[in-house]
Amino acid sequence: MGLSLPGGRPAFKAVRAVPPAGCVSGSGVRRCSAGAVRVRDMAHTRLYRDGSLVEEDFPVRDISRHLADSSATVWLDLYRPDRAEFTAVGEELGLHELALEDALHEGQRAKLDNYRTHHFLSVYAVAVDPDSAELTMSELAVILTPQALITVRKDAAFALDELVARWDRAPALAAHGVAFLLYGLLDHVVDGHFAAVRQLDERIEELDALIFAEGGRQIQTVQRQSYALRKSLVRLRRVVLPMREVVNALMRPDLDIVDDPLLPYYRDVYDHVLRAGEWTESLRDLVASVMETNLSVQANRMNLIMKKVTSWAAIIAVPTAITGFYGQNLPYPGFAHQSGFVVSSAVIVVVSLTLYFVFKRWEWL
Repeated sequence: MGLSLPGGRPAFKAVRAVPPAGCVSGSGVRRCSAGAVRVRDMAHTRLYRDGSLVEEDFPVRDISRHLADSSATVWLDLYRPDRAEFTAVGEELGLHELALEDALHEGQRAKLDNYRTHHFLSVYAVAVDPDSAELTMSELAVILTPQALITVRKDAAFALDELVARWDRAPALAAHGVAFLLYGLLDHVVDGHFAAVRQLDERIEELDALIFAEGGRQIQTVQRQSYALRKSLVRLRRVVLPMREVVNALMRPDLDIVDDPLLPYYRDVYDHVLRAGEWTESLRDLVASVMETNLSVQANRMNLIMKKVTSWAAIIAVPTAITGFYGQNLPYPGFAHQSGFVVSSAVIVVVSLTLYFVFKRWEWL
């Protein structure tokens, strides 16, 4: 029974089938040419049988036929599917309506929901902009059935080619079916989290050299980048921390998702999740420390400037006071005599120099 909408319309407009002559076989894998099945980044399919990849990009309507074989494992990837089309897929595969709703809606928390015949996951792939340190997230909904892995991409930023290449690099694990596909997906996503944390750490180290640099441009750079890094780390934390619960729950024996041979691989993913989470927490503290240190440095610089201004004002006040005193229209010692000018000038020089050396000794100048 193929996937179709009521009235006989195909469930996916992006997949168009033509006579099988357009599909060719090579290296044991049946691949359909562009003339046989046209996939415009809307749907991707893969068929594994007995642990071997046997067909790619076959018509979506053939999924039910393939799943009738207990030795078959199917991957179906959808990019922003239409609600009616995706509902038809859910009805065909017996998916819960809440799982379908969560898969279509954006902004889901990274989580694992368990249903009677399948499981729903929501995960996020991340990337860091090399120029602005801004974190970009790509949401991915995943539905697990005993024989099928369905991924629903909310945007085109998810590196689908890298995921497929990761699966192809481990053909020996393909015999584990859906658990193998899920492991490759989680490993790819968590490695992206780890890479993002590493990039943010490197950007924070670059800020350390600018904290004590002189100049207004450096000060503004530290303030702007530290705020951007803190914002990215907060968003990354919301993605990384829930992954602990997700990966840990997947390894529960009662869910019967991961078999014993794959448990070490999932534990390795879980270890990476823990390290990424701990690293993210430490970087948040480090960024907060950078921001506080930057404010302290600016306050210290302001204190130094104020001390210098005050010291020079005190030095300038001495000749002002003396010349003001001698500027009175009253007789004073040395009035109308050259000796009065010499004495007043000497007093100005001596007192000013005395203040200068005193302030210099106190490091006010």
